Amino acid sequence: MDILALISRKGGTGKSTLAIGLAGAALEAGYHVCVVEADPLGTVSNWRMRRDRALPTVESVHDGYSLLPRLRKLAAEGVTLAIIDTAGGWSDTFNAAVRAADLCLIPARPSIADIEAAKPTLAAVRAAEKPFAFVLNQTPVRSYRIGNATDTLNDAAAAFALSDVIALPAIVARNDQQDALALGLTVIEFAGDGKSAAEIRGLWQWVQARLDSQKGVAVQSVEPTIDAPARAPEAVPADLTVQILPEQQDADLGAAIVANQETMLGAAG
Repeated sequence: MDILALISRKGGTGKSTLAIGLAGAALEAGYHVCVVEADPLGTVSNWRMRRDRALPTVESVHDGYSLLPRLRKLAAEGVTLAIIDTAGGWSDTFNAAVRAADLCLIPARPSIADIEAAKPTLAAVRAAEKPFAFVLNQTPVRSYRIGNATDTLNDAAAAFALSDVIALPAIVARNDQQDALALGLTVIEFAGDGKSAAEIRGLWQWVQARLDSQKGVAVQSVEPTIDAPARAPEAVPADLTVQILPEQQDADLGAAIVANQETMLGAAG
């Protein structure tokens, strides 16, 4: 059984919606999926109550001590993919999810607040020596901020001598996601030919390829099914973009972002 954990120190990054969307894409790909809800807000459980379909199954855990036995039980029952939806902040459940995961996904919106919050989450994942990737989530359709956030997160990972840490494609904030949630559907079930469905399928293909590569399974290169995130347009001065400067590579990510904010303010006059 593969175990995917959606983690972030910050709330509001869209972990639950991503968990539901990825569950739907994995179901479509033939996986037996269970979403393990470790978030007391109960977003996934509430979605399940509005749903009239049996799969994916949803199970709730309330502490880190019960998570690992629950995962062993799911594997014995034939579940082939468990997606753990964690709460924001720190908890024993968060730590247990990181330890159990084959891959940790760290959702982040292309904003200063989310990128700053990614630093301690990244540190926790690296301390546990777990594979991970960032997911740019709830992004605008087109914005130079997407490219800037990608560069900053890549540079943060480069401090650990890591690469290929951005899961593709970015997930755009569209009404389809919220409308599907309200109806107890996955976005693929709600609008299977829409752009949101195509994005979540593409993200699942990326995740599946990464999981397979970690198990030594030969995989074909996954081509992004969605246009690449927009980079900063030429009209935007380079010194106004949020990126880690070369001399700051070994500095604290939060300090690097503050330095760049000061540069932005100075350049703006």
